[in-house]
Amino acid sequence: MRRPKLGFSLVELLVVIAIMALLASIGMPLAELSQQRAKEEDLRRALRDIRGALDAYKRLVDEGRIERAADSSGYPPSLDVLVDGAKDARSPQGTRLYLLRSLPRDPFAPAEIVSPADTWAPRSYASTANDPKPGKDIYDVHSKAGALGLNGVAYLA
Repeated sequence: MRRPKLGFSLVELLVVIAIMALLASIGMPLAELSQQRAKEEDLRRALRDIRGALDAYKRLVDEGRIERAADSSGYPPSLDVLVDGAKDARSPQGTRLYLLRSLPRDPFAPAEIVSPADTWAPRSYASTANDPKPGKDIYDVHSKAGALGLNGVAYLA
């Protein structure tokens, strides 16, 4: 009587390993693509939140709720003002108006940048959209990442 063989042959193991390697080589680019999409969605959400807070600050200045210097544009001097709050000019108690609970980080910023405000590239009111530059106020922000998105548009927009 012959005993049945136990285990796998070397050829069977090599075939299984080759098939697994092929599946892994297909799956890795898809995982990278989904990670890129998630970061881009986080970037869009963060930009929408910050830009909404900048517009709300300007609206409060125009309504007289936040004091405005004669030579200012009405936009905040820094992103930290949106989180730290601005003094309500109409409140006798000196309450503060908060526009963001916390400042979101740029998802494409390097991890060694600690402050969320330092992860964004600001644009002042005096600069043009084609050539955004920082100044004495913050009219808009964009990502410091110099790459193109999956749709072919730079992260500056």
